[in-house]
Amino acid sequence: MKLVVRDIEEQTRRVLYEEPTASLNARLSSSTVRDYELPTNASVRLDYYRVGVEIFVQGHIEGKAIGYCARCLEGYVFDVVNDFSLVLLPQEQLPPNMELTQDDLDIVYYQGDEIDLSPIVGEHILLALPTRPLCSESCRGLCPYCGVNKNFEQCSCETNRSDPRWAALREIKLDR
Repeated sequence: MKLVVRDIEEQTRRVLYEEPTASLNARLSSSTVRDYELPTNASVRLDYYRVGVEIFVQGHIEGKAIGYCARCLEGYVFDVVNDFSLVLLPQEQLPPNMELTQDDLDIVYYQGDEIDLSPIVGEHILLALPTRPLCSESCRGLCPYCGVNKNFEQCSCETNRSDPRWAALREIKLDR
């Protein structure tokens, strides 16, 4: 989605559209661990207006995601929802050697006559994903010995099984 800068007015306008998630899926799958997948496009609502050279954007994103649990590795579907606010400024307004503060995190600088919103919306979709995917807080995970999913079945592995690398330390007795 692109906004033409000269067409943005002082009156608030609203645009509704579907943001493709194929490029985000490519980014999410580029690492060795695949935590998330976005099976459908995201629904986006943007309200925007201009005051002088500043362009104000209020956004709302909704979509579905598939997470792969960090404990049991099972896939689960959840809703992705994120609201955000931004101020867009022309690149010329960026002071040289500017040190960013917390207040500057909601400012985006753009170049040219059009503003491509896809990278901005994509960033906010990724920010809406949990840091660590968990199918539930009570997920029991996989057995570290036999690999069975402990959410669905019991295993017969010893519960007090210890790491053999520590056996020598268990033999040491402290004299007092």
